[in-house]
Amino acid sequence: MRRSTPVLTTLAIAGATYALRAARRRRHPFWFRGRTALITGGSRGLGLVLARQLAAAGANVAICARDPDEVERARRDLSARGAAVFGRSCDITDPAQVATLLTDTEATLGPVDILINNAGVIQVGPFDAMTLSDFDESMRTHFWGPLHLTLAALPGMRARGGGRIVNIASIGGKISVPHLLPYCTGKFALVALSEGLRAALAREGIVVTTVCPGLMRTGSPRNVTVKGDHRAEYAWFAIADSLPVGSMSAARAARRILDACRFGQAEVYLSLPARAAATLHGIAPGLTTDVLGLVDRALPRTTAGGRRGRSGVESQSVLAPSPLTVLSDRAARRNNEIRTREGPS
Repeated sequence: MRRSTPVLTTLAIAGATYALRAARRRRHPFWFRGRTALITGGSRGLGLVLARQLAAAGANVAICARDPDEVERARRDLSARGAAVFGRSCDITDPAQVATLLTDTEATLGPVDILINNAGVIQVGPFDAMTLSDFDESMRTHFWGPLHLTLAALPGMRARGGGRIVNIASIGGKISVPHLLPYCTGKFALVALSEGLRAALAREGIVVTTVCPGLMRTGSPRNVTVKGDHRAEYAWFAIADSLPVGSMSAARAARRILDACRFGQAEVYLSLPARAAATLHGIAPGLTTDVLGLVDRALPRTTAGGRRGRSGVESQSVLAPSPLTVLSDRAARRNNEIRTREGPS
């Protein structure tokens, strides 16, 4: 018992210190007005909703994505709302492009105070349909991209003595969800990076927040890459993403994320199912993975030609779009998820 006393004392001191710091952050929140926020993947979906809410809070907003047409539509959307906005096409997996993005953003809007690593790719399908390139794309987008952005933004934040970094991971970064293995692999890496950065940068006044959303109604299913039995895979994913009980609206998710950023939370789960799944996995990881194995058996199998990727919009069927996906379809129209060349669904 005596040997355990120093350990218990250390834990008690650490807990009290954490509580005091959390209370201090609640009293002195990080306000957005006049700050410059850079959001990757900010041209559509959750990234665009975050940009709108930051603009409404008085922040200067920079957005980037790979598609220049999407970026321009989003830039016009934000400008029409009175935001000071900068938009740029950028491949975040290329460090040279990232460096140019940071330089041009700061020349246009001022120093980057808030970095939101939101850009992502999703490949939906059975493991047998996935290739090494799917895993490589996920790692480059979800791990290397945020790392490139963080390394580019850090010198300025350090010089100013503070900043905020928000990494949009996923519940798939805590639990490997069936038929999303490349996506989950990249998100697991992002969670590790994000948690490590929070510990490493805390002494410098740079606060890192890890966000683990469950399903969100952003309208993004139509732009995922689908493999295996394309129509069946797209149907289950689009329906799950749209149902109100299991998914969260993008606007509500964005508010929660920005609150977490404002008050410096370490980690935030979005949606009750995501929180419940993470809790169950923490208590009984073996049971959780066994249950997920049963789920995997119930999902569609690979068919002929299944290793070829198609977009969600190319994989539509009588089930999707349908009344079961109406909430997600509406979100797609609100959040710039429908590409001009594609036309309305």
